[in-house]
Amino acid sequence: MADASRAPMTLRSWALLGSLYVTQYFGTGFFLTSLVAILRASGAALEQVSVVYLLGLVWALKFLWAPWVDRWKSRRLGHYRAWLIAMQSLMVLCLLCIGRFNPVTDFGLIYGLCLLLSLAAATQDVATDGLSYRLVSPEDRGMANGLQAAGGLLGNLLGAGGVLMAYPHVGWPGCTLILAVGTAVSLFQVLGFKEPAPTARAGDGAKVLARLWKLVLRPGKRRWLGMILLYPLGVSLGYALITPILVDAGWTLDRIGLAVNVIGSLCGIPSALLTGQLIRRFGIRPVLIGAAALQVLGILALGVPLAGVTDMLPVTVAVGLFFFCYNPAVAAITTLMMGASDPKTPATDYALQYCIYMMFSILAATVGTAAAGRFGYLGVLGIAVVCAISMVPMAMGHKHTAVRRSSGRPAPPAQSDALMP
Repeated sequence: MADASRAPMTLRSWALLGSLYVTQYFGTGFFLTSLVAILRASGAALEQVSVVYLLGLVWALKFLWAPWVDRWKSRRLGHYRAWLIAMQSLMVLCLLCIGRFNPVTDFGLIYGLCLLLSLAAATQDVATDGLSYRLVSPEDRGMANGLQAAGGLLGNLLGAGGVLMAYPHVGWPGCTLILAVGTAVSLFQVLGFKEPAPTARAGDGAKVLARLWKLVLRPGKRRWLGMILLYPLGVSLGYALITPILVDAGWTLDRIGLAVNVIGSLCGIPSALLTGQLIRRFGIRPVLIGAAALQVLGILALGVPLAGVTDMLPVTVAVGLFFFCYNPAVAAITTLMMGASDPKTPATDYALQYCIYMMFSILAATVGTAAAGRFGYLGVLGIAVVCAISMVPMAMGHKHTAVRRSSGRPAPPAQSDALMP
Protein backbone atom coordinates (compact mmCIF):
# COMPACT_ATOMS: atom_id res chain seq x y z
CA MET A 1 0.00 0.00 0.00
CA ALA A 2 1.16 3.55 -0.72
CA ASP A 3 1.82 5.85 2.18
CA ALA A 4 -1.37 7.71 3.08
CA SER A 5 0.33 10.25 5.35
CA ARG A 6 2.10 12.24 2.67
CA ALA A 7 1.64 16.00 2.87
CA PRO A 8 -0.68 17.70 0.34
CA MET A 9 1.00 18.85 -2.85
CA THR A 10 1.90 22.53 -2.94
CA LEU A 11 1.91 24.74 -6.02
CA ARG A 12 5.70 24.84 -5.80
CA SER A 13 5.89 21.04 -5.89
CA TRP A 14 3.56 20.83 -8.88
CA ALA A 15 5.65 23.49 -10.64
CA LEU A 16 8.84 21.54 -9.99
CA LEU A 17 7.41 18.30 -11.39
CA GLY A 18 6.03 20.13 -14.40
CA SER A 19 9.35 21.85 -15.06
CA LEU A 20 11.30 18.59 -14.81
CA TYR A 21 8.91 16.82 -17.20
CA VAL A 22 9.33 19.71 -19.66
CA THR A 23 13.13 19.97 -19.63
CA GLN A 24 13.79 16.21 -19.72
CA TYR A 25 12.44 16.29 -23.29
CA PHE A 26 13.54 19.84 -24.15
CA GLY A 27 16.85 18.99 -25.83
CA THR A 28 16.03 15.43 -26.91
CA GLY A 29 12.85 16.56 -28.65
CA PHE A 30 14.76 19.21 -30.58
CA PHE A 31 17.36 16.77 -31.85
CA LEU A 32 14.86 14.04 -32.74
CA THR A 33 13.02 16.58 -34.88
CA SER A 34 15.80 18.85 -36.15
CA LEU A 35 18.26 16.11 -37.10
CA VAL A 36 15.53 14.25 -39.00
CA ALA A 37 14.53 17.42 -40.86
CA ILE A 38 18.10 18.63 -41.50
CA LEU A 39 19.33 15.24 -42.75
CA ARG A 40 16.28 14.74 -44.97
CA ALA A 41 16.59 18.27 -46.37
CA SER A 42 20.27 17.60 -47.20
CA GLY A 43 19.26 14.57 -49.26
CA ALA A 44 19.78 11.74 -46.76
CA ALA A 45 17.83 8.53 -47.44
CA LEU A 46 14.97 7.57 -45.15
CA GLU A 47 16.96 4.50 -44.07
CA GLN A 48 19.70 6.82 -42.73
CA VAL A 49 17.21 9.25 -41.21
CA SER A 50 15.61 6.39 -39.29
CA VAL A 51 18.83 5.98 -37.24
CA VAL A 52 18.06 9.24 -35.43
CA TYR A 53 15.00 7.68 -33.80
CA LEU A 54 17.27 5.11 -32.14
CA LEU A 55 18.31 7.89 -29.74
CA GLY A 56 15.08 7.15 -27.96
CA LEU A 57 16.18 3.57 -27.27
CA VAL A 58 18.15 4.92 -24.31
CA TRP A 59 14.82 5.78 -22.70
CA ALA A 60 13.58 2.27 -23.38
CA LEU A 61 16.59 0.79 -21.57
CA LYS A 62 16.46 2.97 -18.47
CA PHE A 63 15.04 0.08 -16.44
CA LEU A 64 18.59 -1.36 -16.41
CA TRP A 65 19.86 1.39 -14.11
CA ALA A 66 16.56 2.48 -12.52
CA PRO A 67 17.12 0.16 -9.50
CA TRP A 68 20.27 2.07 -8.62
CA VAL A 69 18.36 5.34 -8.75
CA ASP A 70 16.01 3.80 -6.18
CA ARG A 71 18.89 2.44 -4.11
CA TRP A 72 21.68 5.05 -4.15
CA LYS A 73 20.97 8.26 -2.28
CA SER A 74 22.69 11.20 -0.60
CA ARG A 75 21.79 12.03 2.97
CA ARG A 76 22.92 15.61 2.50
CA LEU A 77 21.26 16.34 -0.86
CA GLY A 78 18.28 13.99 -0.63
CA HIS A 79 17.50 10.75 -2.45
CA TYR A 80 16.00 11.68 -5.83
CA ARG A 81 17.08 15.32 -5.52
CA ALA A 82 20.75 14.30 -5.71
CA TRP A 83 20.14 12.40 -8.93
CA LEU A 84 18.18 15.32 -10.39
CA ILE A 85 20.96 17.80 -9.64
CA ALA A 86 23.58 15.57 -11.27
CA MET A 87 21.57 14.70 -14.38
CA GLN A 88 20.22 18.19 -14.97
CA SER A 89 23.78 19.55 -14.79
CA LEU A 90 25.01 16.92 -17.28
CA MET A 91 22.22 17.80 -19.68
CA VAL A 92 23.22 21.47 -19.65
CA LEU A 93 26.87 20.56 -20.27
CA CYS A 94 26.00 18.25 -23.20
CA LEU A 95 23.91 20.93 -24.87
CA LEU A 96 26.73 23.47 -24.59
CA CYS A 97 29.18 20.99 -26.16
CA ILE A 98 26.86 19.98 -29.01
CA GLY A 99 26.64 23.60 -30.14
CA ARG A 100 30.35 23.61 -31.01
CA PHE A 101 29.95 21.15 -33.91
CA ASN A 102 28.18 21.03 -37.29
CA PRO A 103 25.13 18.72 -37.50
CA VAL A 104 25.99 17.50 -41.02
CA THR A 105 29.80 17.29 -41.21
CA ASP A 106 30.19 16.26 -37.55
CA PHE A 107 27.13 14.02 -37.40
CA GLY A 108 28.92 11.09 -35.73
CA LEU A 109 30.29 13.23 -32.90
CA ILE A 110 26.98 15.04 -32.40
CA TYR A 111 25.17 11.71 -32.40
CA GLY A 112 27.43 10.46 -29.61
CA LEU A 113 26.80 13.59 -27.53
CA CYS A 114 23.08 13.23 -28.15
CA LEU A 115 23.29 9.68 -26.81
CA LEU A 116 24.91 11.01 -23.64
CA LEU A 117 22.22 13.69 -23.41
CA SER A 118 19.53 11.03 -23.81
CA LEU A 119 21.17 8.95 -21.07
CA ALA A 120 21.12 11.91 -18.68
CA ALA A 121 17.54 12.84 -19.61
CA ALA A 122 16.32 9.24 -19.19
CA THR A 123 17.97 8.99 -15.76
CA GLN A 124 16.44 12.32 -14.79
CA ASP A 125 13.08 10.89 -15.84
CA VAL A 126 13.55 7.87 -13.55
CA ALA A 127 14.36 10.15 -10.61
CA THR A 128 11.44 12.46 -11.42
CA ASP A 129 9.01 9.54 -11.50
CA GLY A 130 10.35 8.34 -8.14
CA LEU A 131 9.95 11.81 -6.67
CA SER A 132 6.44 12.10 -8.15
CA TYR A 133 5.41 8.79 -6.58
CA ARG A 134 6.68 10.01 -3.22
CA LEU A 135 5.00 13.44 -3.42
CA VAL A 136 1.65 12.77 -5.12
CA SER A 137 -1.28 11.04 -3.38
CA PRO A 138 -2.84 8.03 -5.18
CA GLU A 139 -6.03 9.93 -6.02
CA ASP A 140 -3.98 12.59 -7.83
CA ARG A 141 -1.88 10.22 -9.92
CA GLY A 142 -4.10 10.76 -12.93
CA MET A 143 -3.32 14.46 -12.66
CA ALA A 144 0.39 13.73 -12.24
CA ASN A 145 0.49 11.56 -15.34
CA GLY A 146 -1.56 14.10 -17.26
CA LEU A 147 1.02 16.68 -16.19
CA GLN A 148 3.79 14.35 -17.35
CA ALA A 149 2.25 14.01 -20.82
CA ALA A 150 1.57 17.76 -21.01
CA GLY A 151 5.12 18.50 -19.84
CA GLY A 152 6.56 16.36 -22.61
CA LEU A 153 4.39 18.20 -25.12
CA LEU A 154 5.43 21.58 -23.77
CA GLY A 155 9.06 20.49 -24.01
CA ASN A 156 8.34 19.45 -27.58
CA LEU A 157 6.65 22.79 -28.23
CA LEU A 158 9.52 24.85 -26.85
CA GLY A 159 12.44 22.67 -27.93
CA ALA A 160 11.39 20.98 -31.14
CA GLY A 161 8.99 23.78 -32.09
CA GLY A 162 10.11 27.22 -30.95
CA VAL A 163 13.84 26.52 -31.07
CA LEU A 164 13.56 24.79 -34.46
CA MET A 165 11.72 27.84 -35.79
CA ALA A 166 14.61 29.98 -34.54
CA TYR A 167 17.16 27.80 -36.37
CA PRO A 168 17.19 29.82 -39.63
CA HIS A 169 17.87 32.99 -37.61
CA VAL A 170 20.30 31.94 -34.85
CA GLY A 171 21.85 28.82 -36.35
CA TRP A 172 22.90 25.61 -34.66
CA PRO A 173 25.05 27.19 -31.88
CA GLY A 174 22.30 29.65 -30.99
CA CYS A 175 19.68 26.89 -30.77
CA THR A 176 21.79 24.72 -28.46
CA LEU A 177 22.52 27.73 -26.22
CA ILE A 178 18.79 28.42 -25.88
CA LEU A 179 18.24 24.76 -24.99
CA ALA A 180 20.99 24.85 -22.37
CA VAL A 181 19.58 27.97 -20.70
CA GLY A 182 16.07 26.52 -20.66
CA THR A 183 17.31 23.25 -19.15
CA ALA A 184 19.16 25.18 -16.43
CA VAL A 185 15.84 26.62 -15.18
CA SER A 186 14.83 23.25 -13.71
CA LEU A 187 18.30 22.86 -12.18
CA PHE A 188 17.82 26.03 -10.14
CA GLN A 189 14.35 24.85 -9.07
CA VAL A 190 15.78 21.55 -7.82
CA LEU A 191 18.56 23.35 -5.93
CA GLY A 192 15.90 25.31 -4.02
CA PHE A 193 13.73 22.27 -3.26
CA LYS A 194 13.81 20.21 -0.04
CA GLU A 195 12.89 16.59 -0.62
CA PRO A 196 10.75 14.93 2.09
CA ALA A 197 12.22 11.99 3.96
CA PRO A 198 11.30 8.55 2.54
CA THR A 199 8.58 6.54 4.28
CA ALA A 200 9.65 3.15 2.88
CA ARG A 201 13.09 1.54 2.84
CA ALA A 202 14.65 1.44 -0.61
CA GLY A 203 14.47 -1.89 -2.39
CA ASP A 204 17.38 -4.00 -3.57
CA GLY A 205 18.61 -2.84 -6.97
CA ALA A 206 19.75 -6.36 -7.85
CA LYS A 207 16.18 -7.65 -7.92
CA VAL A 208 15.21 -5.96 -11.17
CA LEU A 209 14.51 -9.29 -12.91
CA ALA A 210 12.28 -10.34 -10.03
CA ARG A 211 10.37 -7.08 -10.31
CA LEU A 212 10.04 -7.56 -14.07
CA TRP A 213 8.64 -11.06 -13.51
CA LYS A 214 6.13 -9.88 -10.92
CA LEU A 215 4.93 -6.89 -12.93
CA VAL A 216 4.51 -8.23 -16.45
CA LEU A 217 5.96 -11.69 -17.08
CA ARG A 218 4.44 -14.12 -14.59
CA PRO A 219 1.25 -16.04 -15.49
CA GLY A 220 -1.83 -13.83 -15.38
CA LYS A 221 0.05 -10.78 -16.66
CA ARG A 222 -0.19 -11.49 -20.39
CA ARG A 223 -3.19 -9.22 -20.98
CA TRP A 224 -1.44 -6.32 -19.26
CA LEU A 225 1.82 -7.03 -21.13
CA GLY A 226 -0.10 -7.07 -24.40
CA MET A 227 -1.66 -3.73 -23.54
CA ILE A 228 1.75 -2.19 -22.87
CA LEU A 229 3.23 -3.60 -26.08
CA LEU A 230 0.41 -2.74 -28.48
CA TYR A 231 -1.12 0.45 -27.10
CA PRO A 232 1.51 2.83 -28.59
CA LEU A 233 2.08 0.94 -31.85
CA GLY A 234 -0.35 2.72 -34.16
CA VAL A 235 0.39 6.29 -33.06
CA SER A 236 4.15 5.61 -33.09
CA LEU A 237 3.99 4.56 -36.72
CA GLY A 238 1.96 7.64 -37.55
CA TYR A 239 4.12 10.07 -35.60
CA ALA A 240 7.33 8.89 -37.28
CA LEU A 241 5.89 9.76 -40.71
CA ILE A 242 4.87 13.37 -40.03
CA THR A 243 8.21 15.16 -40.47
CA PRO A 244 9.42 13.18 -43.54
CA ILE A 245 6.05 13.64 -45.23
CA LEU A 246 6.16 17.41 -44.76
CA VAL A 247 9.81 17.68 -45.85
CA ASP A 248 9.02 15.74 -49.03
CA ALA A 249 6.05 18.06 -49.59
CA GLY A 250 8.46 21.02 -49.72
CA TRP A 251 7.84 22.46 -46.26
CA THR A 252 10.64 24.51 -44.68
CA LEU A 253 11.99 23.76 -41.21
CA ASP A 254 10.32 26.77 -39.62
CA ARG A 255 6.91 25.77 -41.06
CA ILE A 256 7.36 22.22 -39.80
CA GLY A 257 8.35 23.53 -36.39
CA LEU A 258 5.27 25.76 -36.22
CA ALA A 259 2.73 23.19 -37.44
CA VAL A 260 4.04 20.05 -35.75
CA ASN A 261 5.87 21.10 -32.64
CA VAL A 262 4.14 24.34 -31.68
CA ILE A 263 0.52 24.09 -32.79
CA GLY A 264 0.49 20.30 -32.53
CA SER A 265 1.81 20.41 -28.98
CA LEU A 266 -0.62 23.19 -28.05
CA CYS A 267 -3.44 20.89 -29.13
CA GLY A 268 -2.06 17.96 -27.13
CA ILE A 269 -1.44 19.77 -23.83
CA PRO A 270 -5.11 20.45 -22.92
CA SER A 271 -6.16 16.91 -23.88
CA ALA A 272 -3.48 15.43 -21.60
CA LEU A 273 -4.45 17.64 -18.65
CA LEU A 274 -8.16 17.02 -19.24
CA THR A 275 -7.52 13.27 -19.21
CA GLY A 276 -6.12 13.54 -15.69
CA GLN A 277 -9.30 15.24 -14.52
CA LEU A 278 -11.50 12.64 -16.26
CA ILE A 279 -9.59 9.77 -14.63
CA ARG A 280 -10.10 11.32 -11.21
CA ARG A 281 -13.82 11.81 -11.81
CA PHE A 282 -14.89 8.72 -13.77
CA GLY A 283 -12.12 6.18 -13.17
CA ILE A 284 -9.53 4.70 -15.48
CA ARG A 285 -11.50 2.15 -17.53
CA PRO A 286 -13.86 4.43 -19.52
CA VAL A 287 -11.00 6.86 -20.17
CA LEU A 288 -8.77 4.04 -21.44
CA ILE A 289 -11.46 2.87 -23.86
CA GLY A 290 -12.21 6.38 -25.11
CA ALA A 291 -8.51 7.13 -25.54
CA ALA A 292 -8.05 3.99 -27.65
CA ALA A 293 -10.85 5.08 -29.98
CA LEU A 294 -9.44 8.59 -30.26
CA GLN A 295 -6.11 7.23 -31.52
CA VAL A 296 -7.82 5.90 -34.65
CA LEU A 297 -9.24 9.33 -35.48
CA GLY A 298 -5.85 10.98 -34.95
CA ILE A 299 -4.02 8.59 -37.26
CA LEU A 300 -6.66 8.94 -39.98
CA ALA A 301 -6.11 12.71 -39.90
CA LEU A 302 -2.58 12.18 -41.23
CA GLY A 303 -4.15 11.10 -44.50
CA VAL A 304 -4.71 14.79 -45.31
CA PRO A 305 -1.11 15.57 -46.38
CA LEU A 306 -0.86 12.16 -48.06
CA ALA A 307 -3.87 13.09 -50.21
CA GLY A 308 -1.77 15.82 -51.80
CA VAL A 309 -2.97 18.67 -49.60
CA THR A 310 0.00 20.92 -48.76
CA ASP A 311 -1.70 24.16 -47.71
CA MET A 312 -0.75 25.36 -44.23
CA LEU A 313 -4.22 25.49 -42.68
CA PRO A 314 -5.65 22.02 -43.48
CA VAL A 315 -2.35 20.23 -42.78
CA THR A 316 -1.89 22.06 -39.48
CA VAL A 317 -5.45 21.17 -38.43
CA ALA A 318 -4.75 17.52 -39.27
CA VAL A 319 -1.51 17.51 -37.27
CA GLY A 320 -3.22 19.25 -34.34
CA LEU A 321 -5.99 16.64 -34.36
CA PHE A 322 -3.38 13.88 -34.27
CA PHE A 323 -1.72 15.37 -31.19
CA PHE A 324 -5.06 15.99 -29.47
CA CYS A 325 -6.16 12.40 -30.00
CA TYR A 326 -3.12 10.41 -28.92
CA ASN A 327 -2.18 12.09 -25.62
CA PRO A 328 -5.16 10.82 -23.58
CA ALA A 329 -3.88 7.28 -24.19
CA VAL A 330 -0.47 8.19 -22.79
CA ALA A 331 -1.93 9.70 -19.62
CA ALA A 332 -4.30 6.75 -19.08
CA ILE A 333 -1.85 3.91 -19.44
CA THR A 334 0.91 5.62 -17.42
CA THR A 335 -1.57 6.11 -14.59
CA LEU A 336 -2.02 2.33 -14.51
CA MET A 337 1.74 1.85 -14.51
CA MET A 338 2.25 4.15 -11.53
CA GLY A 339 -0.58 2.46 -9.64
CA ALA A 340 1.16 -0.89 -10.05
CA SER A 341 4.45 0.34 -8.55
CA ASP A 342 5.70 -0.69 -5.12
CA PRO A 343 6.49 2.11 -2.59
CA LYS A 344 9.92 0.54 -1.97
CA THR A 345 10.93 0.61 -5.64
CA PRO A 346 8.65 3.13 -7.37
CA ALA A 347 11.19 4.40 -9.91
CA THR A 348 12.22 0.86 -10.85
CA ASP A 349 8.68 -0.52 -11.23
CA TYR A 350 7.44 2.43 -13.25
CA ALA A 351 10.56 2.40 -15.44
CA LEU A 352 10.25 -1.32 -16.16
CA GLN A 353 6.70 -0.96 -17.42
CA TYR A 354 7.28 2.30 -19.25
CA CYS A 355 10.45 1.02 -20.92
CA ILE A 356 8.56 -1.90 -22.46
CA TYR A 357 5.98 0.60 -23.69
CA MET A 358 8.71 2.94 -24.97
CA MET A 359 10.79 0.19 -26.59
CA PHE A 360 8.00 -0.89 -28.91
CA SER A 361 7.10 2.72 -29.62
CA ILE A 362 10.66 3.55 -30.71
CA LEU A 363 11.12 0.37 -32.70
CA ALA A 364 7.81 1.06 -34.44
CA ALA A 365 8.98 4.58 -35.36
CA THR A 366 12.34 3.30 -36.62
CA VAL A 367 10.96 0.35 -38.61
CA GLY A 368 8.01 2.38 -39.87
CA THR A 369 10.23 5.15 -41.25
CA ALA A 370 12.53 2.65 -42.96
CA ALA A 371 9.54 0.72 -44.35
CA ALA A 372 8.10 3.93 -45.79
CA GLY A 373 11.19 4.22 -47.97
CA ARG A 374 10.37 0.85 -49.54
CA PHE A 375 6.56 0.58 -49.39
CA GLY A 376 5.47 4.22 -49.29
CA TYR A 377 3.85 6.39 -46.65
CA LEU A 378 0.30 5.25 -47.37
CA GLY A 379 1.05 1.59 -46.73
CA VAL A 380 2.63 2.30 -43.34
CA LEU A 381 -0.24 4.60 -42.38
CA GLY A 382 -2.72 1.82 -43.20
CA ILE A 383 -0.89 -0.53 -40.85
CA ALA A 384 -0.99 2.16 -38.16
CA VAL A 385 -4.78 2.46 -38.48
CA VAL A 386 -5.25 -1.31 -38.16
CA CYS A 387 -3.05 -1.40 -35.05
CA ALA A 388 -5.00 1.44 -33.44
CA ILE A 389 -8.38 -0.12 -34.20
CA SER A 390 -7.30 -3.39 -32.59
CA MET A 391 -6.69 -1.58 -29.30
CA VAL A 392 -10.35 -0.62 -28.82
CA PRO A 393 -11.67 -4.14 -28.09
CA MET A 394 -8.54 -4.89 -26.07
CA ALA A 395 -9.22 -1.84 -23.86
CA MET A 396 -12.88 -2.83 -23.53
CA GLY A 397 -11.94 -6.33 -22.38
CA HIS A 398 -9.43 -5.10 -19.83
CA LYS A 399 -10.84 -4.94 -16.30
CA HIS A 400 -9.77 -2.24 -13.92
CA THR A 401 -10.35 -0.99 -10.43
CA ALA A 402 -11.34 2.66 -10.85
CA VAL A 403 -9.52 5.47 -9.11
CA ARG A 404 -11.71 6.69 -6.28
CA ARG A 405 -13.17 10.13 -6.50
CA SER A 406 -11.88 12.70 -4.10
CA SER A 407 -13.47 12.35 -0.66
CA GLY A 408 -10.92 14.06 1.53
CA ARG A 409 -8.99 10.81 2.04
CA PRO A 410 -6.27 9.28 -0.08
CA ALA A 411 -7.46 6.65 -2.54
CA PRO A 412 -5.63 3.46 -3.41
CA PRO A 413 -3.66 3.33 -6.68
CA ALA A 414 -5.59 2.64 -9.85
CA GLN A 415 -4.80 -0.96 -10.73
CA SER A 416 -5.51 -3.44 -13.45
CA ASP A 417 -6.74 -6.85 -12.44
CA ALA A 418 -3.64 -8.18 -14.14
CA LEU A 419 -1.52 -6.07 -11.82
CA MET A 420 -3.03 -7.29 -8.58
CA PRO A 421 -0.73 -9.49 -6.46
